[in-house]
Amino acid sequence: MASYRELLAWQAAHEMAVCVYKVTASWPTHERFGITSQLRRAAVSVPTNISEGATRRGSKDFRKFLGYALASASEVEYLIDLALEIGVATANDASRLTPLNKRAGQLTYRLLRSL
Repeated sequence: MASYRELLAWQAAHEMAVCVYKVTASWPTHERFGITSQLRRAAVSVPTNISEGATRRGSKDFRKFLGYALASASEVEYLIDLALEIGVATANDASRLTPLNKRAGQLTYRLLRSL
């Protein structure tokens, strides 16, 4: 298999993770170890699991890691919603992050289905 960096799912997930870090940099410092940390970890988990799965031998292992990536994308979706509802995130934050996360999830799902 070619490098994980060539996978569209990884590229979209990486873009989303970078955006999460940029957006959350301006969130309240009292949330640094709360929702900010949880969202960052979940966002980073998506491309991390795609890249780790791509280096595994066999499509069974790769599918397992793509499943983990999809679960993390779902976690990101919820955490964005929660941050918006409790006033940590702005509507602008959510409108930047949600489409990127959705695209990463869709491409990861398509990759999973193709294996």
